[in-house]
Amino acid sequence: MLVSPDISQAGLDQPPQTAMRPPATLELFLADVGTRAFRFAEAGLRSRDDALDAVQDAMMKMLAYRERPAAEWTPLFWSILRRKIVDLQRRGNFRLRLFALASERSEDSLIDWADSAAGPSQAHDQREAYTRLTLALRKLPARQREAFTLRVLEELDVADTAKAMGCSEGSVKTHLSRARDALQKQLEDFR
Repeated sequence: MLVSPDISQAGLDQPPQTAMRPPATLELFLADVGTRAFRFAEAGLRSRDDALDAVQDAMMKMLAYRERPAAEWTPLFWSILRRKIVDLQRRGNFRLRLFALASERSEDSLIDWADSAAGPSQAHDQREAYTRLTLALRKLPARQREAFTLRVLEELDVADTAKAMGCSEGSVKTHLSRARDALQKQLEDFR
C-alpha cells in the first residue's frame, strides 16, 4: 500500500538516511497492518477504491508520527484510519443523495479473500462465509462494527480500542457486546 520512492529514479545521489525515508520499523508496521486495514476500510466504505484511498491516506499521515514510540503506532493508526473512513462516509452519503439512486449500488464490490490453494468446494465455502460476515458487519451500526473489528479481528486490547475509537473503555465493551449479539443472530443459520 505504501510506496517508497526509488531514490535512484528521483535523481538523488544522497544515501537513504538523509532522503527523509521513514525508519524501517515504521515501514514494517505499515506493511503488516496494510491488508487488515484495507479489509476494515472496505467493510465500512463498501468501495474498494475508497478503502484503498483511506488506507493510503492513513499510512501517509502515520509518517508524521514516525518519531513516536512504536507502542503508540497501533492505536494511533487505527484512530487515523477510522476518522478517514468517517470522513469518506459523510462525503459519500452526500454524493449519493445528490447523484445516485440507492438501487444502483451493488454487492459486486466484495473482495474474494479465499485461499487460492483450496479446492473448489472449500473456496466456495470460504467466499460465502466471508461474504456473509461482510454483509453482517455492514448491517451493524458503525460504532459496533468498529469495536468488533478492532477487538476481535485486530485483537487490540480494550484500552487501545478505546483510544482508536475516541471513547471510554466501557463504551467499547458495550458496543462489542451488542455487535456480538447482532452478529450471532444474523449468522445463526450459517453455522
